[in-house]
Amino acid sequence: MRNPFDRFKGKDPESTAGDPDGAVAMPRDIPIVWLLGRTGAGKSSLIRVLTGLGAIEVGNGYAPCTRTSQSFDFPAEQPLVRFLDTRGLGEAGYDPGEDLAACEGHSHAVMIVARLDDPVQGEVAEALQTVVQRRPGMEILLVHTGADLLADRSMQERARAANQKRFEGAAGRAIPDVIISLPQGANPQEDELAALKDALVETLPNAGLALRQEAVTDAESRAFSEVRQTVLLYSGMAGGSDALPILGLFSSTGLQFTMLKKLGDHYDVPVTLALARNFLSLLGVGVGGRLLGSVALRQGGKLIPGYGQTAGAVAAGAFTFVATYALGRTACRYLYTLSIGGTPSREDIQATFRDALKRAGQQHDH
Repeated sequence: MRNPFDRFKGKDPESTAGDPDGAVAMPRDIPIVWLLGRTGAGKSSLIRVLTGLGAIEVGNGYAPCTRTSQSFDFPAEQPLVRFLDTRGLGEAGYDPGEDLAACEGHSHAVMIVARLDDPVQGEVAEALQTVVQRRPGMEILLVHTGADLLADRSMQERARAANQKRFEGAAGRAIPDVIISLPQGANPQEDELAALKDALVETLPNAGLALRQEAVTDAESRAFSEVRQTVLLYSGMAGGSDALPILGLFSSTGLQFTMLKKLGDHYDVPVTLALARNFLSLLGVGVGGRLLGSVALRQGGKLIPGYGQTAGAVAAGAFTFVATYALGRTACRYLYTLSIGGTPSREDIQATFRDALKRAGQQHDH
């Protein structure tokens, strides 16, 4: 298989892709999680538990976005995810068009936040219906809050079923959902929070991965935790570069090579073209070929009129993000092994790649 990085021979990839540490203004695909819900549904509390920030930090972190919404970036300095919190759902005549425009060009999802003890959800359902009519491919996640407010399990299940039916009717399709308690002054149950983060990874990988921490179990995973944000930053840039057909393939490849060089600097292992070829050879023709084939198919999908400018572009960007993240995670294990004087094995490299894809919500049989 031809090495996709060969086209950079004799060139400086840094001049092609840029450096997120020194050029924060570099266009990136910051995923937008659009929170739809009535006042008091628990939207700010959800942001707090997802980010691990305090109530005061979240409260002070909002910035005006449109006339009817505010945005919250996390982390504030180099955002990996943006929450859009709509404030106008309780107002008569709310039109989500301006908020939709704020999401144009980004990978995005709607998170409907509905309290189980609040049966009045009409305006939220109407807003969702308008969103789906304009953006049929919008990913949706329904979060039922207030599980702790209904002690009776049968009442909880009836309220959940009623909400589910209302919002699935508005969307015209099945919607994944989770239940979470948001007790005042306390954290939700760990299994509920884990289920929420897992569901978000499935719905919008680039947001979910930014919010879900990975366990530190050994020296290698500890070293990866120090550079994980760099991998996420480059993954976001690679996903965002997929806005144009075919061109996105080349720009994302350049960003991936630049990411490898940046990771090499971190592990004190200079990344050359020869080293990159060895890394890809360990990934194997099957893994690399299928990965590149999947990227090519998604790039081709963007050429389809209509589909290519909406769902095709979003699908290509989301897959490129996941593929770049998996590549970066695997490269970190490869470089760490070299940094301690070890020899990376094909089995370990391929297992790491498969696990990274799985963690990013992509089930691929390699």
